[in-house]
Amino acid sequence: MRYEGNIFRPPSEAYSLIVQATIGCAHNDCTFCSMFKDKKFRIRKLEEVLEDLATARRAYKRIDRIFLADGDALVLKEDDLRTILVKIRELFPECERVGIYGSPQDVLRKGVESLARLKDEGLGIVYIGAESGSDTVLTAIKKGATAAQITEAIQIIESAGIAASVTFISGLAGADGWEDHATKTGELITAASPSFVGLLTLMVEPMAPIYQEIQDGRFKLLSPLGVVDETLCLLENIHVEKSCVFRSNHASNYLSLRGTLPSDKMRMITELKAVQGRRDLLKNEYFRAL
Repeated sequence: MRYEGNIFRPPSEAYSLIVQATIGCAHNDCTFCSMFKDKKFRIRKLEEVLEDLATARRAYKRIDRIFLADGDALVLKEDDLRTILVKIRELFPECERVGIYGSPQDVLRKGVESLARLKDEGLGIVYIGAESGSDTVLTAIKKGATAAQITEAIQIIESAGIAASVTFISGLAGADGWEDHATKTGELITAASPSFVGLLTLMVEPMAPIYQEIQDGRFKLLSPLGVVDETLCLLENIHVEKSCVFRSNHASNYLSLRGTLPSDKMRMITELKAVQGRRDLLKNEYFRAL
């Protein structure tokens, strides 16, 4: 296997074979993100990707899941992705699921029919970093997509029969805009109705552009107790009917929450209310990580 630079994958792909179909992120302009700032985006040659798959087949007796990296491998042409997926099915008949990162822009360009064809070839889940449901926040972080576009993209993925796993970030609006961020994010989740929601908490590395905003005092970080209030507001504004797995148990989170909406909504709300105002019940800063 050949890898370039640091490799990132969703937490649920921890035991997956990771194959870089692209290098870096095509957008790579989000102010909070430092993941791919050291890479210049490019699409790998198709033959290189296929060679890596063949190498992995020789090295591993069993591969249950495969994840196509880097930041938004869904940017590849449909024909190239189908070629990769067909090769995966040929080499790894035991593979249960293929996952991929995709931007809202990638999804909107492909549409339902294209994604449905990819689903037929084995694509099982698309991970989208939505970050927020607030257009104010999305503009500030230079996401490159509006809340309406993100909502439509998630609906397209689900309509194609693929699971959408959507990530949002607590604290992304800072101390001043947390209520708008939480309310609008809850509304977006309700409208889009994804299969999975993951809630991380903002952690900033020096390479991320927002780091300088914090140093200059232009961005005021939300306190740990503020994150609890924000998460509570978020959950109170989610009103999905279809089952949605909700996870806020990433290493960055101050409090671990796990449940399935809507059935576990009140239980998670009760857990949040029990720690309001209690910093001693939240994770110590030392133990947080990206």
